Amino acid sequence: MTADSLGLLVGLQRQAPPSRRRAPRCWLAAAITVAGLLAVHAGNLKAAAAGLVHLRCTNPASGASWPIVIDLDRSRVNSSAATITDRWISWHDPNQGFFDLERATGKLQLRNASSTGGYFLHYQCDPE
Repeated sequence: MTADSLGLLVGLQRQAPPSRRRAPRCWLAAAITVAGLLAVHAGNLKAAAAGLVHLRCTNPASGASWPIVIDLDRSRVNSSAATITDRWISWHDPNQGFFDLERATGKLQLRNASSTGGYFLHYQCDPE
């Protein structure tokens, strides 16, 4: 053996096999992919929570209050179908009546028909 061939062999022995040199890159790519997927999943959870609005509505005359949950993404209020516009959120509860919530002020009006002509109740809704 010559010195050149010995140096070449020594140089080759110092280098890791090709499969070992690529392993850190594969792990790095996998770690970046997993981190990206986790970030997307966390973003979806925040977006889902952002579509819910929790309010407490109080009758100023009696002080009676009750919570409502508005799902803006699914157009629902307390599991009842709702019509949602920039100005109003309206829904019908078969047990209580028709509700209209003015989004800018938080004023809620309940309309209910009865055999004597019906009645209106007024509430003020504020975030919980």
